[in-house]
Amino acid sequence: MKNAGTALIEACLQAGVREYVVCAGARNLSLVETLISSDDAVIWSHFEERSAGFFALGRSMDSREPCAVVTTSGTAVAELLPAVIEAYYQGRPLVLITADRPAEYRGSGAPQAIEQVGIFSNYVESCLEVDAEEEADLSTWSGRMPIHLNVCVEEAEVARPVSVGLGQFKRKKDNFEVNSLVHFFEKFWSGLVVCLGGIEPEDREEVFGFLKEIKVPVIADPTSGLRELLGPLVVASPEKLLAENKPALVLRIGEVPVGRFWRDLEQSKDIEVFSISRTGFSGLARESSVIHGDVARVLAGLGEVGELGDALDLLRESRRRWGQIDQLLESYPDSEPGMIRTLSVYASVAESLYLGNSLPIREWGEFAQREYPIEHVRANRGANGIDGQLSTWIGLTHGLDDAWCVVGDLTAMYDMSAPILLDGCDGKGRVIVIINNGGGRIFERLPRVKKMSESTQEIVANAHQVNFQKWAEMWEMDYLKATSADLVEIEGGEKPLVVELVPDRGQTEGFWAAYDRLSE
Repeated sequence: MKNAGTALIEACLQAGVREYVVCAGARNLSLVETLISSDDAVIWSHFEERSAGFFALGRSMDSREPCAVVTTSGTAVAELLPAVIEAYYQGRPLVLITADRPAEYRGSGAPQAIEQVGIFSNYVESCLEVDAEEEADLSTWSGRMPIHLNVCVEEAEVARPVSVGLGQFKRKKDNFEVNSLVHFFEKFWSGLVVCLGGIEPEDREEVFGFLKEIKVPVIADPTSGLRELLGPLVVASPEKLLAENKPALVLRIGEVPVGRFWRDLEQSKDIEVFSISRTGFSGLARESSVIHGDVARVLAGLGEVGELGDALDLLRESRRRWGQIDQLLESYPDSEPGMIRTLSVYASVAESLYLGNSLPIREWGEFAQREYPIEHVRANRGANGIDGQLSTWIGLTHGLDDAWCVVGDLTAMYDMSAPILLDGCDGKGRVIVIINNGGGRIFERLPRVKKMSESTQEIVANAHQVNFQKWAEMWEMDYLKATSADLVEIEGGEKPLVVELVPDRGQTEGFWAAYDRLSE
């Protein structure tokens, strides 16, 4: 006779869940043994649930298929919440398999007993409670967002081997119509700009062809994978340029963009916004229109649109602005943006690039080189700031050579156990770049923070004097420190390489002062 754990694992396998990240404990030992009995299950092991959740998210981002995390009971379950939230806003099929003590322990305060059912609230499609009488049924799961499977097991429960093979994962597709988008294009003469957020690799060819057809100005996040390929269509310093030449229409394609211009649309309610989104989120609190569906399918459904053009003549002004930015980067080579530019030249040889938080992803979009395409650029950008970024990158790039990751110092400090996951990941030439500016210096660009006292600014920035050489040695990674652009000479090897970039504080301040004057 099957027990609840065996039935649960079999249901997952039949639903096409191939990969499992196991955080073993006394409560979930029978689940672990059951998994090991399957010839079809790919099993990863990690000791820290928060990091494991993000690693599983990375695996799902890579495969576009489900990945499960298996935990013991108690606060181990709660550690998954940040990754669950990120998976929810990305629309990833993360599966949470949590072992629980028998139901009679709930509310008792007994060790390892918490209220696990419903703990992830509305960030999962459903929470299924599995026991000996109630088996898991995943047939109604859409596969478009996380699902929680909570199973009550006795600590001494005997594992039973699985008797089923791996099924096919089926992700339900959305139904949509494009007539409203066709009417949106009819007003292009009043000024249309396209905002590109993150785009799935399989959608990029269709998006690229569409943009080359309509020939309108484009604001391209690095995660679109099209920033360099679109060349002269990409707008420089969009929040500055478009404040001076406001378009009437903005079409967003892909995930919610990370740039300042997108956030400023909250106040620019006279600009009509239309989104084509795989996840269905508008990304705005104000009124806008959304088509919820796979991006390539939506664009293919439009048929031929034809050339719409640059009604506001933004691209001519943008070319001038790109020239000004290039001059500034040459004048301040050791500033943070200057070192980003130098780094981006070396990173052009990477097989993939992961940008780990607000500072790298925004500065890369504005200041990275624009000649050599890096198509596989990814990030976590839902509700998550700096949590679990290294773990996500390692899961995302399993098996890849020349995989690069660029993060800030606080981001690296927040996920310092992640490199242990590299032991099970193939791939040579891995590079982890840490931009160490002594804290969260992105906040210093905010007008409100600029008015604060110096001591208050240090608190806001979480200022520190940490360096990362010992951390690299701890995980047996190679290490390079670069305090100027001339010292940025990066070449990956057999072991992962940690590159600590330390920008010149004075040059960085000088760059931003000059940059802010560009619009004057």
